[in-house]
Amino acid sequence: MKSAAQTFLTDRKRVDLYGSAHTGTAQHWRVTISSVALVILVPLFVFTFGAALGEPWPEVVAYYSRPFPAIVAALTLAVGWWHFAKGVHVLITDYSRGMTRKVLIVVTHIISYAAAAACLYALARLAL
Repeated sequence: MKSAAQTFLTDRKRVDLYGSAHTGTAQHWRVTISSVALVILVPLFVFTFGAALGEPWPEVVAYYSRPFPAIVAALTLAVGWWHFAKGVHVLITDYSRGMTRKVLIVVTHIISYAAAAACLYALARLAL
């Protein structure tokens, strides 16, 4: 049952009582900046990867030993996995609660960063 004081509160005032994390704008800008970076990097990656697609192994190794294709691939993989981790983090915080939320966030970040590390390690082994 609502008290007399609560019945006179506006909807805005009731919501204000719950507080805010004050991180939504910063998260949004980080994901937006990584999106813009991916808009530039993904076409570059497609063109550089397409040049090596279907080539014999020694030619692929020689191709990715050059700095430009290796740097484009590394940046695309790193920014892509980081963007994935942050995007899924937002989805999890929006749609899950409690301990499930915490576990999903930790697992998602571990998987994302492990996949990014594995990709960058494979690229380094290929390029070096």
